[in-house]
Amino acid sequence: MDEILQKAKRVFDIEIQALQRLRDNLDQSFVKAIELILNCQGKVITTGVGKSGHIARKVASTLSSTGTPAHFLHPAEALHGDLGVIDSGDVVLAFSNSGESPEVNSLVPYIKLLGVPLISITNNPNSTLAKHSEVHIFLSVEKEACPLQLAPTSSSTASLVLGDALAMVLLELKGFTHKDFALRHPAGSLGRRLRQVADLCHRGEEVPIVKEDTPMKEAIIEMTSKGFGATAVVDEAGKLVGIITDGDLRRFVNRGGNFDTSIARDVMTRNPKTARMEELAVEALKRMEDYKITVLIVVDKENKPVGIIHMHDILRAGIV
Repeated sequence: MDEILQKAKRVFDIEIQALQRLRDNLDQSFVKAIELILNCQGKVITTGVGKSGHIARKVASTLSSTGTPAHFLHPAEALHGDLGVIDSGDVVLAFSNSGESPEVNSLVPYIKLLGVPLISITNNPNSTLAKHSEVHIFLSVEKEACPLQLAPTSSSTASLVLGDALAMVLLELKGFTHKDFALRHPAGSLGRRLRQVADLCHRGEEVPIVKEDTPMKEAIIEMTSKGFGATAVVDEAGKLVGIITDGDLRRFVNRGGNFDTSIARDVMTRNPKTARMEELAVEALKRMEDYKITVLIVVDKENKPVGIIHMHDILRAGIV
């Protein structure tokens, strides 16, 4: 058992060392690649064959989901019509450990004819692919984790991490936000967790609102008719000054209050917790849980009510 674990740890150690070497040797070629992609008016076309093809496909997916449109092009299919996916204004990002893959290198003349910049990522700076690239990033991998030195292992890991580094630097430079990410991931648990209050809250006539001097009988009717067990309370300027909930009604009765002679100002809780349209629904849910409340009034920049969101709205959306 110990021998098996040691063999596994050896793979980890070799690949970690390869990544550390790549990190330490990263130079201006990486910067030039970033600048080429940033100035790209079209999309990034990634390509590669074999293990490098799998890496290229994954990098295209990561780029696309983080604000840099990208498409994977299989080099063999490219020569049978798919080359048409490359447009002027695009950038080609080619992966090849050796830099001598015939399938990838066969694309180079056509890429040149199209006038599209070529960025290559290889482990051979003197390779054919590297020499014909506007920008070449050297993987600098000295040793594969494969004991036979045959299966791409350290080189594949280095290529993948380098692709991630490109995507993440571009993400930051473009100012890519949670909202942008959510728009590209509308399905699944990740997309649900990135939904905003604006996606789930109730607006317009659905929002219960009364003024400070509204008689409590009318305020209770507003609460009951809208069905949230609460109502926003606003001043003459329409700004939120308080909230009345079912709990406030019970506490008012326990204090000996009289609904027949009272107005909203007498019953409301001042300075209630609120939400904003642009914040994540999961953040609004956490605020409800922290303060043991079930509803939040959604306000705009002027602190005027523009919506209302109930805990049940968030739970029904499958946020958690």
